Amino acid sequence: MSTHHFSEQEIIRREKRTELEKLGIDPYPAAAFPITHTAADIKANFSEENKEAYSEISLAGRLMSIRDMGKASFAALQDHSGRIQIYVKRDDICPEEDKTLYNTVWKKLVDIGDIIGIKGYGFITKTGETSIHVKEFTILTKSLKPLPVVKEAEGQSFDAVTDPEFRYRQRYADLIINPQLKNTFIKRTVMINTIRGFLNKHGALEVDTPVLQSIPGGAAARPFITHHNALDIPLYLRIANELYLKRLIVGGFDWVYEFSRNFRNEGMDRTHNPEFTILEFYVAYQDYFWMMNTTENLLEQVAVAMHNTTDVPVGDKTISFKTPFKRVSIYEAVKEHTGFDISEMDEDALRDVCRKLHIETTPSMGRGKLIDEIFGNKCEHHYIQPTFIIDYPVEMSPLTKKHRSKPGLVERFELMINGKEIANAYSELNDPVDQRERFEEQVKLMERGDDEAMFIDYDFLRALEYGMPPTSGIGIGIDRLCMLLTNQSSIQDVLFFPQMRPEKREGGEEKPEQ
Repeated sequence: MSTHHFSEQEIIRREKRTELEKLGIDPYPAAAFPITHTAADIKANFSEENKEAYSEISLAGRLMSIRDMGKASFAALQDHSGRIQIYVKRDDICPEEDKTLYNTVWKKLVDIGDIIGIKGYGFITKTGETSIHVKEFTILTKSLKPLPVVKEAEGQSFDAVTDPEFRYRQRYADLIINPQLKNTFIKRTVMINTIRGFLNKHGALEVDTPVLQSIPGGAAARPFITHHNALDIPLYLRIANELYLKRLIVGGFDWVYEFSRNFRNEGMDRTHNPEFTILEFYVAYQDYFWMMNTTENLLEQVAVAMHNTTDVPVGDKTISFKTPFKRVSIYEAVKEHTGFDISEMDEDALRDVCRKLHIETTPSMGRGKLIDEIFGNKCEHHYIQPTFIIDYPVEMSPLTKKHRSKPGLVERFELMINGKEIANAYSELNDPVDQRERFEEQVKLMERGDDEAMFIDYDFLRALEYGMPPTSGIGIGIDRLCMLLTNQSSIQDVLFFPQMRPEKREGGEEKPEQ
């Protein structure tokens, strides 16, 4: 085995592994280890009065610190529930003459980071700390890589590995050293389960639709492209699942939903990862007014499930998820925050407004994209409390039904919270002739160089021609919602394994992990 890329510590740990094998100890035994208690349970419930219940403890976990005191040692053992102190005494571990197990194995061959199983009983130390007196221990996994150092002083952790490059790339090590991180991800699951429970209770059906699509549709975004060898055709990773869910509404389902893992071939920043989760649901015989009411009720329930209150701390602000949420039309929003009434403006006049507001534009931008830029640059960040921005111009919304009373607009809303879009919803376009024309408009934009314009999906048009009932649909950004509800400022902190650029290997070149 070549050692040129191992640190001194890593070489020493490999030597210890060999020493253990020479002593007849398997550093990776196959047997299951019985577990009777958790660290959290013992710390919370052990007392002198009920010590009988803790007279035979069997526990496994990772060694996080060892304090050697000669013929005895204190150590910290961490399982999935937390840390507990253990006390290892030479003459208890080795009651016979042979003290190898303590003097050699425990003191010389066991390291911080190793996973061990212990058997023993609960007690309280002189300093009042609930601990386990170990009667026997077993090495379950020898750790060959030292954990990054966390300095501790007066019970406080300092330098608890804050380098994001390390944390996101080696999330497994990050979780070992910063176990409180688990709470964010546990809360994420609570959030998703609450949403699921709400939808199921109201009669929605959870479904699965294709991730590999022959035409990427349902959103404006650059797709990832791949190749199917057997069919010899290009395929796209989905940018949205909208068009498939609408096909199911055509087919006679009244309310369908899917937690959709979507992929967009775009930049990465604090709110964008190339793959992300969106909840989409579609409901027959409803419109965007019904959808606003349903959405605010859903989010109020989710906030309460996660925080026991509708008031949620986000950074230095408190955001109230108490219903009802405010509703503001996009033209009102632009007028309020820029002073310009753009409701009647054509493309040239909008370009002029962009110039005056110092917003960069490109020739490929049509009227919809220009309004989107103005709103995104000058208005969006003002909406901290949950606000429905409603009634968008038709050019911004190729899949949305025209407004019942306002010409040139569509029945659409976006939900803004903390200055970011969290959801996007429509009264869905169900007129196949109108839909075909809007797709054709998108093709013209594509020809102008807009690489986010939509492809024409002829099969979807065929589905609409059979007749889709009036329908309302929504997409809710699950990662962004999770950021809000767990008070994280970066999407990387609510994804276990965010996308990273390739690691530099020896010799400086970038190579993906094998």
